[in-house]
Order: sequence, then structure tokens, then C-alpha cells
Amino acid sequence: MRDWIALLKPRVMTLVVFTGLIGLIVAPGHLHPVLGFTAILCIAVAAGACGAINMWYDRDIDAVMRRTRNRPIPAGRIAPNAALGYGITLAAGSVVMMGLAVNLAAASVLALSIGFYVFVYTMWLKRRTPQNIVIGGAAGAFPPVIGWAAVTGSVDLIPLVLFGIVFIWTPPHFWSLALWANEDYRRAGVPMLPVVAGAKETRKQIVLYTLLLVPLSLAPWMLGFSGMIYAASAAVLGAGFLAAVWRVATDRQDAAGVSLTNDAPARAAFKFSILYLFALFAALAVDRLAG
Repeated sequence: MRDWIALLKPRVMTLVVFTGLIGLIVAPGHLHPVLGFTAILCIAVAAGACGAINMWYDRDIDAVMRRTRNRPIPAGRIAPNAALGYGITLAAGSVVMMGLAVNLAAASVLALSIGFYVFVYTMWLKRRTPQNIVIGGAAGAFPPVIGWAAVTGSVDLIPLVLFGIVFIWTPPHFWSLALWANEDYRRAGVPMLPVVAGAKETRKQIVLYTLLLVPLSLAPWMLGFSGMIYAASAAVLGAGFLAAVWRVATDRQDAAGVSLTNDAPARAAFKFSILYLFALFAALAVDRLAG
């Protein structure tokens, strides 16, 4: 049972479900609690399905990476075809349930997110370009849009802004991970930015994307959708994120762009990025519920 749960990538699912829940909470209108729970459950199941299909497809590279070699498929505890069938069944079931129980708009965006993650990111981009995370990051940015559509039956400007925040957040988040997992990706032949362009360029890109993210995070307030609780939270969290990535950017580097010290700044930035997104979306919900 533990291995079947591990296929769903539950830690990744947590953040996906949370942003979807916030999209549902801040959307105008009312959704019956049972239907709201169903919508969040569908988002969670779909995210897990994507994780299972991703593990099936990446089982060859997972086997040579220290960070992933003990996953259920490369470790031989679950057969690849069983994992694929598991993922497809969950993906199809989540979309059908969303369409039948909630509405077609939410089901359509959910199906789009699954297709984007599986076909565009996992099967096309991940092994072909160092921009895999930049473009593929759209897959993880859909949940707040899905939550909003579950309530309203439509997609409006605000959920697209929330989509944009998660989309721009993804590169500095994931490249911080890639910096300290650089040798794993190099060994597996995955063209992550640190492998292709070196650590120095990766640090530069992390800073640039974070500089874009901070003003974008204030967009809900500038558009009049949120108040000062959210604005102040976004400003403080943004300052904290900039401080974390600045420590990454100023870490000593050799001529090849590899850190001469250790991976502590990158690890810290990666962990803070998770806290940042949780706190930012939580502040939006608190602000809206506070009126």
C-alpha cells in the first residue's frame, strides 16, 4: 500500500491540492461543501495520476538517480505496466467525476492539465530542452484555475493571474532543487539548466525569475481583488524569497560554474520556495474571508 501511495507523489500533490483549494475558496459564488470536496478530491487524484504516469515513463532515469532510485518501479516493487494502468485509470476517473459531479468547465481544465503534464512536460520537454521546467511549469499552475472553475463554471482574469504566479514561481523553485541534484541529472542525461548551462547561469536565472515573481504576486491587490492583508504578506514573503535566492546567487563558483562551498543555499531556497507559495495563497484566502 505504501508503494502505491508513493506512486502518487503525495508531497507534490499536497501543494497542488492546496492551490486548487485556494482557487475554490476565493472564487465568487457558492459551491455545496460536498461538491467542493469532490472537486478537490478530483484535483488530488488527477495530480496523483500524473505522478504515477511520470514514474512509469521516467523509470529508466529514476533507476540511475540517487534521489529516485528507490521509487517503487525502479526498485522492482511495482511492475511498470501496473503503474501505467493505475495512472490512466485515476486520470480518466478524476476527469469523468469532475464533469459529472461539478461542471464541464472544471473537468475540461483538469483534463488539459493532465495532458499537459504527461505529454508536453514528461514525454516531450523533460529530456529535450533545459527550458523543460519553464514551459512544463504550466502543468502545475492549473489547480487554482480548476478550483475557480469548479465554483463559477468559467475562467476569468483572477485565476489566470494565480496561474501566472505559480507559473513564474516554478523555475526558481525547481532550479534550486536542480542545483543540488545536479550530478543526478547529469548522470541520467536529463538536460536541466545546471547540467546544460552550468550553476552560474542557473543562479542568474533563479534571480531573474524571482524578480519577476515578486511584482506579479502583488497583481491580485493591484487589480482590486484583495486587500492590505494579502499585499503586506506578498511583500514580506517576496522579500524573504529574494533574500534566499540572493544567497544562492552569491555562493562561490569556480570557472565551470560549480559551487566551491556546498549546496546549503540552494537547499534553503528550495525549501523556502515551498513555504512561500503555501503562505502566499493562504494569505489570499485569509484576506478574502476577512472581507
